[in-house]
Amino acid sequence: MKRQAIIDLGTNTFQLMVAEMEQGNFKILHDSSLPAKIGEGGISEGKISDEGIRRAIGVLKQFRQITDEYNIEPEKITALGTSAIRNASNQAEFSQRVLEETGITVTIIKGEEEAGLIYEGVKAGMKLRKETSLIVDIGGGSVEFILCNNEKLFWKQSFEIGGQRLMDRFNQTDPILPDSISKLNEYLEQQLVPLTNAVHQYEAHELIGSAGSFETLLDIHSIRETGELPDPSLTSGELPLASFIDSYEKFITSDHDQRLEIPGMKAYRADMIVVASCLIAFLLRKYGLKNIRVSMYAMKEGMLSRMSKQES
Repeated sequence: MKRQAIIDLGTNTFQLMVAEMEQGNFKILHDSSLPAKIGEGGISEGKISDEGIRRAIGVLKQFRQITDEYNIEPEKITALGTSAIRNASNQAEFSQRVLEETGITVTIIKGEEEAGLIYEGVKAGMKLRKETSLIVDIGGGSVEFILCNNEKLFWKQSFEIGGQRLMDRFNQTDPILPDSISKLNEYLEQQLVPLTNAVHQYEAHELIGSAGSFETLLDIHSIRETGELPDPSLTSGELPLASFIDSYEKFITSDHDQRLEIPGMKAYRADMIVVASCLIAFLLRKYGLKNIRVSMYAMKEGMLSRMSKQES
């Protein structure tokens, strides 16, 4: 059995997964995430700030302690650089410093590749239906959209409209102003023309949210309904439309401290979840979608699924 570590170097959060691969399958041994916030203070200028690089290295040193405990050599660590890194003018400096200080090699992937891995991850964790689904993965730097059903992937695209970028542009007050939400919706209307055309062509019937903010929305819903978080062994779940709307209305009318008090809210998501939920609300309204499912699996699991198939 081979052990492999995957790190998702997200704009807001770094995530580590350690898995054992055997006969075309993978078994997750460890899964954790830490805020690195490499998009903070630089993403809108197209660079990673010195503080961002320092935070990144600090988190990756903690991850190295975990991978060492699992006896994983540095060359068995696949670290995937996404939006903030692929668009940074100082990406070479970032990658070099990470390698020198942690021994981890950063692999920068394109948005289309990221979307493809997200599709494979979602497919590994839940049953897709005969009708077309719109998979949405909201990162800090980019958002990936995939149209697919249980048989094939029809269309995928990555847009540089992630949560940190939307916050920098539209979320200057707390709570967010109604006028800012209007401007954000106008911006999404313009940016997402290719998606709108594709949704009409392939007739999406439901929205599948991949990890991140969607997982937090599901946590909030579960605590509201049952008093408990979802079973950690679940790889997918249903998010009722009414529950999403209730959370969305709370997010846009509350400040940071009030959002932190919502049971199920993760501290590092309490700010970005405002613009993320505005984006989700826009998609539901624009495309007339009434059904939301959540996949706990995303890009990391997609990479593991791909690697385990190559091993078999």
